[in-house]
Amino acid sequence: MSTEKLYYTDAFLQEFTATVLECTDWKGKPALILDRTAFYPEGGGQPADHGTINGIAVLDVHEKGGVVFHIVEKPVENVENAICRIDWKRRFDHMQQHSGEHIISGILCEMFHCDNVGFHMGADTVTIDYNADITWEQAMKAQRRANAVIAADVASEITYPSPEELAALDYRSKKELSGQVRIVRFPTADCCACCGTHVLRAGQVGLIKILSCQKFRDGVRMEILCGNRALEFFDTVYDQNRMVAQALSVKMHATAAAVDRLQEELTNAKHQAALLETQLFTQTAQAYAAAGDVLVFQPPMQPASVRRLCDAVTKECGGLCAVFAGENGQYNYALGRADGADISGLVKAMNAALKGRGGGRNGFAQGTAAASQPEIESFFHQ
Repeated sequence: MSTEKLYYTDAFLQEFTATVLECTDWKGKPALILDRTAFYPEGGGQPADHGTINGIAVLDVHEKGGVVFHIVEKPVENVENAICRIDWKRRFDHMQQHSGEHIISGILCEMFHCDNVGFHMGADTVTIDYNADITWEQAMKAQRRANAVIAADVASEITYPSPEELAALDYRSKKELSGQVRIVRFPTADCCACCGTHVLRAGQVGLIKILSCQKFRDGVRMEILCGNRALEFFDTVYDQNRMVAQALSVKMHATAAAVDRLQEELTNAKHQAALLETQLFTQTAQAYAAAGDVLVFQPPMQPASVRRLCDAVTKECGGLCAVFAGENGQYNYALGRADGADISGLVKAMNAALKGRGGGRNGFAQGTAAASQPEIESFFHQ
């Protein structure tokens, strides 16, 4: 038994009829075998098609031994002329991503004499691994060439060359192939052995956008978007940049410079705040000079500030210092002893009594507590 594969004769076929030959299972899930199908099974890095068979959802598709298994949400009886519909938005998206990957990979492999050694079409982005050290500037040059191929709208060519023709053909493949080989070609860009579905013309890819080019193993890993995915990405980025520009009262092309200025102002403000905080903590600590054990409450502060205040007071008081900064029963705390003596037992008991989390060593501990000020005072007075 084998399934006639309509997705190879017409990749743009969206609806067809078929005979349900058998209702079986695939790894414990109900699955249908049709006499023919346009549902593409998962393979070659391309995810499976979804859709419906007589209104029943097709959740996944796999091929084994020439037979295509359609995993469905519930079993159905064998039937002739079942109406089958492809989720076209999903399929065409996969075709755009796959064809775009061929175009950019063909160009990169030609430019840098490398191989595409990994390909994954995810729900959000497409990732491709190359065994060459490619810079961002080089990737952008390849992107310009790829989009020029799309603009030229070259027709894709799918052939099944004879063994003699294949031997003379310069094509990309991740492994040695035997038997009948399917070749997908985009003139001026790529020639590759592939079992996936592709657009008829390069223009149907729309555009290609490389999002990242990061060092990975002995080469690089790129993230790309093609077609509608790329358009949606640009729409999102445009809207975000527009809102940033409005918030900073600058033109959209000037947001980067405006953010740089804002970051510099923020850095200066943080530095000034740290200086003022140090002065304040020094004054606060002096009020506890030689006071012995002290319990200090403060308004909400960041953990790093709580620690610095505790350090300052500990040096002055000469005993145990406990600083609690917060409100409404939520506190950041820091505990320290001037002599560096072990306080782990105290911290453990305090965390248990005050719903605290945290710890430390060498006479210092830091964490959080979920308790009221009277509860904290009661614990330490004990």
